[in-house]
Amino acid sequence: MSGPALLRSKPVLVTGGAGFIGSNIADRLASKGHEVHLFDALSRPGVERNLAWLQQRHGDRISFTRGDIRDEDSLAAAAREAEAVFHMAAQVAVTTSLVDPREDFDINVRGTLHLLDALRTAGRRTPLIFASTNKVYGDLADLEFRLEGERYEPVDPDVRCHGIGEARPLDFHTPYGCSKGAADQYVLDYARSFDLPAAVIRMSCIYGQRQMGTEDQGWVAHFLIRALEGETITLYGDGAQVRDILDVGDAVDAYMAAWKQIDRIAGRAFNLGGGPANAVSLRQLMRHIEALTGRTPDVRYSDWRAGDQRYFVADTRRIASELGLAPARGWKDGVATLAHWLAAERGLPLEGETVRLRVPA
Repeated sequence: MSGPALLRSKPVLVTGGAGFIGSNIADRLASKGHEVHLFDALSRPGVERNLAWLQQRHGDRISFTRGDIRDEDSLAAAAREAEAVFHMAAQVAVTTSLVDPREDFDINVRGTLHLLDALRTAGRRTPLIFASTNKVYGDLADLEFRLEGERYEPVDPDVRCHGIGEARPLDFHTPYGCSKGAADQYVLDYARSFDLPAAVIRMSCIYGQRQMGTEDQGWVAHFLIRALEGETITLYGDGAQVRDILDVGDAVDAYMAAWKQIDRIAGRAFNLGGGPANAVSLRQLMRHIEALTGRTPDVRYSDWRAGDQRYFVADTRRIASELGLAPARGWKDGVATLAHWLAAERGLPLEGETVRLRVPA
């Protein structure tokens, strides 16, 4: 093309962009032709591999700043140049928040406030999608559950049928719940007070490729890794606690749709998870892992952990309706795909069931 060089478009900023969900969002954006700016402290083990994968896959569409969201000036500089922001960077573990609640606050609350104020003072109405958590609803101790076989089920028929909706009162438990909940509310208030086009997605348990699972965070991948390597898996509580797990591809679909429709949904929070169709107890997941790996996992039990919910299933009707989302991928198929990816990453065999995999492009 002759004439002056075309100006590069503004990049989409993904804080925590080398992390599990952040790297999947960055990959989707770059695959769609967007310039993507990753802002990440690279503090979690293994995320350097995600960064290298993105750079190799997308070349100069990926730019990277090694930075901490507590560094106000560096974060503001990245935010001022952004077309949109997906705010995924966080301190992500309840256990870590109990060890160092001040650092948890500084990362999750102060870091988010730095980002929000950078966008406010830039005055460009830059869209922001914030990754919140189901932990903002507390331990749900006021709900009655009964043990049915290998899983807890709510007695309330509406909750049993649909899950926990956004009308559920907020009830922050643990420093992590407080910090993510405070950030969640700051995002919603900046939308209200300063007309910032921002929305909140309160996620249940997301799993999938590029997840470097640990005992404190990313438990689906963690269980698979331990089983593949023949290591002991510790279940805290009785293993009958239930979560609605969601494949990361479906989660990214939701984030993309939220950005596309941000002017209509600004100032609102949405629950996102696998929904009732993908609600599974830890014990049920163990049985599936046994079928996939061809060996019985070495499972041990320990005491319940602070703030743990016996049951959380997201009522996804609002987000599915508002954003036009397709039905979520079935959890057995999704976990099988993750098992194959983890085995290939580690050079380990899978000796159990053969499944047809749906691998993202």
